Amino acid sequence: MRIRLATRAELPALQDIERAAGAPFRDLGMPEIADDEPPALDILERYRRAGRCWVAADEGDLPTAYLLAEPMDGALHIEQVSVHPRAARRGVGRALLAHAADRAREEGLTALTLTTFTDVPWNAPYYARLGFRPLPEADLTPGLRVIRATEAAHGLDRWPRVCMRKPL
Repeated sequence: MRIRLATRAELPALQDIERAAGAPFRDLGMPEIADDEPPALDILERYRRAGRCWVAADEGDLPTAYLLAEPMDGALHIEQVSVHPRAARRGVGRALLAHAADRAREEGLTALTLTTFTDVPWNAPYYARLGFRPLPEADLTPGLRVIRATEAAHGLDRWPRVCMRKPL
């Protein structure tokens, strides 16, 4: 596995990875999440041009997972991590997050942040095992407050969610 920046030609494949990674949410009674459309190509391209769309590529150099991130409030905010089910449980997500942490350190950022579902085993419990900790509401940065409000407006608060932070 190799972590590298995504190419423009790979962006539709990232959408396919997102759809496949979302399918298991259906088994948890979250069909709206399973059916949610992946980020549009123009959004993926914006992250790619900014150098913040990384893929985990297999031995054939084809993406099996991806991560989107952007600096926010002194941290690197993980907007999305998606691993194709064929590559799940092999440390691919962990490798992408480690890569993002390295890039954040290089830029002088002090933490990784993300928002996630609390009760989904491959969400908050997984991130906690990787050193992320829940942020109390009072400790949310202005950017995280905006993200949470946007998520609530999109109906994601139907299921319990949390902001998490990992110091670097």
